[in-house]
Amino acid sequence: MTARDGRGLRIAVLAVLALGLLGPIAAGLGQTARAAFGVMPELGAVDPGLGPWRELSSIPGLWTSVKLTLWTGLAATLLSLMLAVGFCAVAHERMSNSAAARWLTPFLAAPHAAMAIGLAFVLAPSGWIARLLAPLMGWGNPPDLAIVNDPWGIALILGLMVKEVPFLLLVMLSALTQIPLRQNMAAGRMLGYGRGLVWMKIIAPQVWPLIRLPVMVVLAYALSTVDMGLILGPSNPPVLAVLLTRLFSDPDIARILPASAGALMQGLLVAAAFALLWLAELATRRLGLWWVRGGGRGSSAEPLLRAATALVMALFAIGTLAMLSLVIWSLAWRWPWPAALPQSWSLKAWGSPGAGWAHALGNTLLLAGATTAISLTLAIAWLEGEDRARRGRAAWAEALIYLPLLVPQIAFLYGLNILFLRLGISGGHVAVIWAQALFVFPYVMITLSDPWRALDPRLTRAAASLGAGPWRRLFAVKLPVLAMPILTAAAIGTAVSVAQYLPTLFMGAGRVATLTTEAVTLSSGSDRRVTGVYASLQAGLPLAAYAAAFLIPALVHRDRTVLKGASA
Repeated sequence: MTARDGRGLRIAVLAVLALGLLGPIAAGLGQTARAAFGVMPELGAVDPGLGPWRELSSIPGLWTSVKLTLWTGLAATLLSLMLAVGFCAVAHERMSNSAAARWLTPFLAAPHAAMAIGLAFVLAPSGWIARLLAPLMGWGNPPDLAIVNDPWGIALILGLMVKEVPFLLLVMLSALTQIPLRQNMAAGRMLGYGRGLVWMKIIAPQVWPLIRLPVMVVLAYALSTVDMGLILGPSNPPVLAVLLTRLFSDPDIARILPASAGALMQGLLVAAAFALLWLAELATRRLGLWWVRGGGRGSSAEPLLRAATALVMALFAIGTLAMLSLVIWSLAWRWPWPAALPQSWSLKAWGSPGAGWAHALGNTLLLAGATTAISLTLAIAWLEGEDRARRGRAAWAEALIYLPLLVPQIAFLYGLNILFLRLGISGGHVAVIWAQALFVFPYVMITLSDPWRALDPRLTRAAASLGAGPWRRLFAVKLPVLAMPILTAAAIGTAVSVAQYLPTLFMGAGRVATLTTEAVTLSSGSDRRVTGVYASLQAGLPLAAYAAAFLIPALVHRDRTVLKGASA
């Protein structure tokens, strides 16, 4: 196949992605913007104006919700970044990327909602931590403290950090392989700088451009989370995304207009946060140049690095307790205060799948399988098109991949749902699969890109010299050698699909029940045992997918050392 033919494949894939990714987002934002300014013929609103904005501003607690959103989102992102940098500075030499991936997998795989429910079980006044402290503190009853759903959003910030620190660590460890780390560290130490100062003055400025986009993804999610906001965040008033979700779900459908105005406000808040991040980067760059030129060696950052490492380990411990608490609560029968473990156990909560979790599990598996298969096919086609066209990825194409992760879901999903209603596909599995694929594809593409580019080109050249055509080279050489990266991307796609709450809620119109939508609903006051069952299944599916990604290549290639090494 010629480069011209490769360009044809690449253009075809990009056209599909533009229609499948950019089209829905643009259409959703356009519909949201129309409704935000009073135009929604379905409700009889045809005259544009600022009425929805006035109605939005009159909602009690709106500005408190905006402040809480900015506080929790910015604080969680900043603290997660600081802790990830500190831990990475201490531990990077002791941990390979593959070891880090295996160690961080449980935290990366657990959906946000499942982790939030587990944290609620651990942090609540009657939760695991309080039970362990009760004998020491002399508590005869659970303490009267607003720990979960606290008005300051501390529990939400903690929950976001438990999820985002492992993600940033993995991104940072990957970025470190792209810079001359050992040479820079050795040069800095020879000049008399301590490890901490070398990291802050030499390493961090080189790593930041490589992790800027992932940090922006973390920031966008922290500012617009709905599921974690519902489970851990302040309740009255809640963070803005939760307030808007309630408005969109209000029985009075006229509330869709102010909700749409609020959705645009949510998008503006995220854009303002990105602008603030850019300004902070400019300021840090100027101050950093002045600091580096000063050449001071007297101060030491070692205590700060050790403190960051200790806090990261504490976060991992809390996250581990949260995951364990899901399983324990699903099996508990009698667990009186202040016992640290249940006095009796039972499988009763698991005993009626047909009337409970089996339907949600089936929907979850169907959606995850379909969205992951579609996303993986498109990612492989895109990467193969780049290879055949002999062209790298343009900046605009990289932006296309990240776009769905940077735009708040609430800003365009309801508008997209209106478009799907007009197409007659809303409220069914097709609409949910399409909406979930908007967020699954970017993660699959990002995961698969680097291993695909790192494939030894001599393998395909050797196959071509033996007469293998481009399609045979793809299926007989590339895909088998890249089996583990492909399966890892599929596992990540599965985890992302299982975690999707808002796309499933809006596009499914409440008729497509998944483990995530059911778990979030149950978390508001249902039996902890039943909630534990749904959340355990929700967390277990991605873990099973990750386990398969590690085990299948090891079994298939157990007699092929070269392939096992290439896949690792």
